[in-house]
Amino acid sequence: MIIPDQRVVVPADSRDALDFAKGERRRTDAVPRGIWDRTGVRVAAGLILPVIILVAWHVVTTSGLVPPYRLPTPASVFTAGVELAEAGQLWTHIAISVQRVLLGFAIGSVIGLAAAGVVGLSRLGDVLLSPTLAALRAVPSLAWVPLLILWLQIGEESKVTLIAIGAFFPVYTTVASALRHVDPQLVEAGRSFSLRGWSLFRTVQLPAVVPSVISGLRLALAQAWLFLVAAELIASSMGLGFMLTDSQNSGRVDRILLSIVLLALLGTITNGILALVEKHLLKKWA
Repeated sequence: MIIPDQRVVVPADSRDALDFAKGERRRTDAVPRGIWDRTGVRVAAGLILPVIILVAWHVVTTSGLVPPYRLPTPASVFTAGVELAEAGQLWTHIAISVQRVLLGFAIGSVIGLAAAGVVGLSRLGDVLLSPTLAALRAVPSLAWVPLLILWLQIGEESKVTLIAIGAFFPVYTTVASALRHVDPQLVEAGRSFSLRGWSLFRTVQLPAVVPSVISGLRLALAQAWLFLVAAELIASSMGLGFMLTDSQNSGRVDRILLSIVLLALLGTITNGILALVEKHLLKKWA
């Protein structure tokens, strides 16, 4: 009597493993899009509060409830922006600040991702690096300024380095935690497809942490804008942070408010760009 071979051959192709991991992560029931998930509705709803604030600002300043030297009218802030734009200073301040933020954000994010990979995927790396990085994370941003000026002088290097420090920790913390908590069943499924090392990380672990990577990058970008102001407030001759300090010294409250509004707008725009990148990556990996 011949007994048929009942062994099951498991394919080792990484694409099959990726498809399996995607199937495990994907929800079986599709959630229908509600009205609040539509882009136009979300944009319109998000503009409601800023419009209310702008109207209230206009009312309290034009009615005399708040003196102009404390809170200028929205029209005067807009006029201050037009004056700086016509003088060619506004776009220079914006361009320099954006350049510093993007450079510091890119450097800090890359190093943060690398450190997160070491800590999140290696027990030895976790034991060696986590305590030191946790201690450095508790250091306030302004505490780095004197040391960076001493080491790197007051040029662009010290400012970009400070911004990179600010961008590093959100990426490192978020991604390292996500890598440590990847579903063990997904990892075992990948190993059953003979995936090890880089192939296991690329096929199973990386797709599982893509949402956390995007969240860490968005937090890092917001932190980069905060550290930009800290850098430019201390030692700078150009940029939005410098414009804040210079306007304070000259008593130009309208320019102070203009700087704050521009920082908020630029932060919103860059965050929106990352949101678009997030949608693209989630469609590809999730």
